[in-house]
Amino acid sequence: MRAPVRTPENGSRADGADGGGARQTARRLSFWVNQRLGLLVLTLALAALFGILRPAFLDQRLVLFPLLRDISTLTVVALAQMVVLSVGHMNLAVGRMAAFGALFAGLGYDRLHLPLPLGLLLCLFAGAVIGALAGWIIARTGVSSFVVTLAMDFALLGLVSLLYSALTENAAFTTQPGGFGDLRSTSLADICIGRVCGSPAVPQLAQFTVLALAGLGFLYARTRVGRELLLTGANPAAAELSGIPTGRRVILAHSLSGLLAALAGFMAAASTGTFNAAIGDDFMLPSFLGAVLGGTLLTGGVVSVLGALLGTSLVGVIRKGLDLLGVGLESLNIYLGCVLLLALSADRVRTVVSYRKVVRST
Repeated sequence: MRAPVRTPENGSRADGADGGGARQTARRLSFWVNQRLGLLVLTLALAALFGILRPAFLDQRLVLFPLLRDISTLTVVALAQMVVLSVGHMNLAVGRMAAFGALFAGLGYDRLHLPLPLGLLLCLFAGAVIGALAGWIIARTGVSSFVVTLAMDFALLGLVSLLYSALTENAAFTTQPGGFGDLRSTSLADICIGRVCGSPAVPQLAQFTVLALAGLGFLYARTRVGRELLLTGANPAAAELSGIPTGRRVILAHSLSGLLAALAGFMAAASTGTFNAAIGDDFMLPSFLGAVLGGTLLTGGVVSVLGALLGTSLVGVIRKGLDLLGVGLESLNIYLGCVLLLALSADRVRTVVSYRKVVRST
């Protein structure tokens, strides 16, 4: 027995008995109802507007390079939140898990003198373990993910700070392995294959983001495990009756979330050039904004990997553009909130109007 799951046209979905009808309805929708297309158009329009108002916005090295570097990191943060949202949970400790994973990378480079790849693997392993621990507690106790990850956030806040104080002199690891500095300052223009070189505006850190996007896209679109994660989020009781090991899927989702959070922490450390306890302090809001704006449902069952990238890009363009226009931090947050509210409202209006047209035509 499988429960029918209705999902938006533009996200990954778990189809049930009426999946074929849902797909036929989706095909009749106008192209402009596509949420990802709307985010792309809005992002490009705002970038063009800011470029006209402040031509410096289009400077590849001084503006676009750091902007895309921030977008690359925050997209991974949004993906870390998206994977737990797919099972109907949330991760309020995403920032602390980023700091926890980065701590182990810094420790490996400083004390063990590990090469760059091994330090990154140690970072990802630490993040996956702490995420799996949170998922295991939730699966075994049945306590809300909100409560468990909030408690985990406070616990890691104290633990990471204590470890930095005990293991370092200046509360930071500053030892950098070979190639670490290149991740911060070099772009794909420095990587050439034959006569083909990358763009000077795209940082090398973006490679990690592309790999994360491709991996999650394949997981949710092409694998049974991905479909089971979505079914677990859409209807846990029906998923359990269908033979899906929902407890293990919850642990897997939180483990992936911890791994991605740790990757984001590593990328943030590469952007600043140091490993410290402040990594991830500002990850909470972007993790939800990017995922939810991109089409991931807070109630679970629907994700949009590409949407997470577009949602994060929209927020990044707005922030950078308003900053160049001289908008103060307080005013910037007000404008950002208004634009995001308009974006969400416009998407809802498009969806409702389009579905009404479909209903009237049938």
